[in-house]
Amino acid sequence: MISSMTGFGSDEAEIDSVGRIGVELRCTNHKFTETVFHLPEGMISLEDKLKKEIESRIKRGRVYCAINIKGQMAQGIFVNRRLLKSYLHELNAIKREFKINDGLNLDSLIRLPGILALKENRPAGAHIWEKLKPIFMHALANLLKARQKEGMALAKLLKSRGESLKKDLVFIKRRFTIAARIKINKIHTEEERLSFLKGADIAEEIDRLCFHVKNFQQKLVQGQAIGKELDFITQEMQREANTLAAKSFDLIISGRAVGMKSQIEKIREQVQNIE
Repeated sequence: MISSMTGFGSDEAEIDSVGRIGVELRCTNHKFTETVFHLPEGMISLEDKLKKEIESRIKRGRVYCAINIKGQMAQGIFVNRRLLKSYLHELNAIKREFKINDGLNLDSLIRLPGILALKENRPAGAHIWEKLKPIFMHALANLLKARQKEGMALAKLLKSRGESLKKDLVFIKRRFTIAARIKINKIHTEEERLSFLKGADIAEEIDRLCFHVKNFQQKLVQGQAIGKELDFITQEMQREANTLAAKSFDLIISGRAVGMKSQIEKIREQVQNIE
């Protein structure tokens, strides 16, 4: 099944003694697989485990993983007494040196940076992994479903555009036969006829485009991670369509070829989203 590279998945649950943990996964287009993590303090050690799970299921795309702990309650107040003593020592020294008579009060002291802090239970990655893993895997499954859903929609649209290209090629092939015959009948010498056919014959370009369109549609049916292959095929289609348009001597064929080039450009833009 074809998957898009873009998608979103999330999940959250309550974990005893830790709080409510939320996992969010977001994926965007990228040439390779890349993971970016935003983890709470104490969970950095889990990055390798999370990365392994992601990369075993996603072959292309930049994945952003954010884990948040909600409703974490403070367990008490921490007073940094050692830092407070250093503050008092330096402040009293300043008072003596500059003969300042202002007294120090508690309100001023507790406002000094680093003196007061809330005590919190910081989750240890190694101990929380078994409880976090089901939440993370469910969020990852949701992300994969979103990517597959969008991939199916893309595949349907690309198949439709492929059928449109096939119809264009059938029309151009017939039109070329008629237009070439009319043109040749207006040419009087055999040498000029041969020269015209050599420069204007687009049969080879038509055959190559037919092959590329057929190959493109077969890849869509195969599925899996085919984004790079589809991108290469569309580049070849674009090249042949440019040559066809440049060689055409008939305005009707030229108009249809320009339409094909526009269609192929749209296909290539959409292929950029496929894994």
